[in-house]
Amino acid sequence: MPSTHEISAPAAPTKPDDSKSESNRGEVIMVSGDRLRRFSDPVDVVEAFEPGDVVSALHRLADLVSQGYTVVGYLAYEAASAFEEAMVTHSSTEQPLLWFGVYGSVQETAVEDFGGSPDSSLSCEAALDEQAFTAKIDRIHEYIAAGDTYQVNFTFPLSLKYTEEAVPLFHRLCRGQDAAYQTYIDTGRYKILSMSPELFFKLDGTHLFTKPMKGTAKRGLTAASDRLQADGLAGSAKDRAENIMIVDLLRNDMGRISETGTVKVEQQFEVERYPTLWQMTSTISSQTRVDVPEIFAALFPSGSVTGAPKIRTMEIINELESGPRGVYCGAVGWWGPDRQAEFSVAIRTATVDGKTKSMTYPVGAGITWDSSADGEYGECLLKAKVLDAAISSFDLLESLLWDGDFFLLDRHLARLGESAAYFGYIFDEAHVRRELDRAVTGLCVQPMKVRLLLSKRGDVAIKAQAMEPLRVQRISLAQHPVDENDVFLYHKTTNRGVYDTALDGVSGMDDVLLWNSRGEITESTRANVGVKLDGVWVTPPVESGLLAGTYRAALIEDGTLTEQVVRVEDMKRAESVRLFNSVRAWI
Repeated sequence: MPSTHEISAPAAPTKPDDSKSESNRGEVIMVSGDRLRRFSDPVDVVEAFEPGDVVSALHRLADLVSQGYTVVGYLAYEAASAFEEAMVTHSSTEQPLLWFGVYGSVQETAVEDFGGSPDSSLSCEAALDEQAFTAKIDRIHEYIAAGDTYQVNFTFPLSLKYTEEAVPLFHRLCRGQDAAYQTYIDTGRYKILSMSPELFFKLDGTHLFTKPMKGTAKRGLTAASDRLQADGLAGSAKDRAENIMIVDLLRNDMGRISETGTVKVEQQFEVERYPTLWQMTSTISSQTRVDVPEIFAALFPSGSVTGAPKIRTMEIINELESGPRGVYCGAVGWWGPDRQAEFSVAIRTATVDGKTKSMTYPVGAGITWDSSADGEYGECLLKAKVLDAAISSFDLLESLLWDGDFFLLDRHLARLGESAAYFGYIFDEAHVRRELDRAVTGLCVQPMKVRLLLSKRGDVAIKAQAMEPLRVQRISLAQHPVDENDVFLYHKTTNRGVYDTALDGVSGMDDVLLWNSRGEITESTRANVGVKLDGVWVTPPVESGLLAGTYRAALIEDGTLTEQVVRVEDMKRAESVRLFNSVRAWI
């Protein structure tokens, strides 16, 4: 995609701009990795509000692209009937079926430059409760049993009132999803915030690629449990069956516009990591000489958001879903000169309506004969988890004892490496070791606490400071339980919100003992805990919701400690309670 170009403006917009009061109308932000592309002040806006106008609008865009412009925008799911009348959908709302800004230049910056981020939680209301959802799934199973369909992608919206600025929310959602295709589109009344991980199609000259996504599993909380979740998804017969159905559908669609014999499945059943879930994908490629309007006519909407067979399944979707999907399940992306285009499937996509001060965030699941209503409803809510709470930028952290040498260094770096892999941080162990050696070069041999920070990009920051004398620690039981499903309990990071909250309101104490929703002791805010029960020193298991400390691992390995669930009521009969960590040892 050309980074910057300037061209004279075309004759006139397809539709007069009656929204000039919207000062940022036409602004588009696209985020990929740590880079951001910002499009503003479009020389034209091409819109279509009726299915009969969609194809002509696409050809208008093709003409503009041939003049050297780049166009960025979306097609809503309800645009489908523009390409095939049999693909029925609900009637569209006031939102355009097609919206594209036309741009002569693009500004590239670092992601950090594009605005703040609200910290408030977004609590959405689902349009369907689990009972109503189950009734819909039962009906889908009836259609599958009758041979009408093999798979139905059933969706429903989550909604809430929203009065804040949309760009900071987009920034936050980008951090929460870390998806490959992150796009913000300001169309005036409507703001589109798409954090899609799924490629719809990419055109590079004559090369055409699609990458359907079917198959979902939640992330584990620790590196080990996370690997088990990924392996479970990779070997899941149910998820593989869903994936195969959609791959076959897209191969057939691509075959309509591709050169004979060129449609190939490049990769199948790949498992990709995202902040809150694992996804299964497959990659299909072909050679084609048709242009983007013809590609849309053959592929839109993606089979991954309909099911198979497409036309009959869309009829079932139209019957069971209560209203239009809008941009959700449509396509979002860009199209430029030299046969370059890239569009995502508009999943993980929110729409903010400036007129009604509301936001919708639809979710869905692919329903097959083997699908259970309770499992699929849980999967839908999992996909909306990114809205639940703010996800702040954070560094990975290790605190080490240096006393002429680093204590338990290999264990610290192994833990750091596992957390880096879990969160997708760059970790060069050799570089970290060199930086640690450099940080302590020339220091006098006395106990030092060395604080090591690792950023997402792999930057290392190290600070060494003398150890202060240890005094008696005053501790009490935390006032409220921690959520053992909070991933930040299992990884050492600078995101210490859960620990700060536990310390708030506790006066006269140096630390507090944490406990989970099951009434199990976990750790303190700064150390692991050992409890002597019936003459044996025990420590809570990681599964209770705690950091697997390096000194803790060493003490378990040498037999000093045994893992055992410790309940809050057990503390009344404890013979002794001690805190410990790798910097202070036993406290």
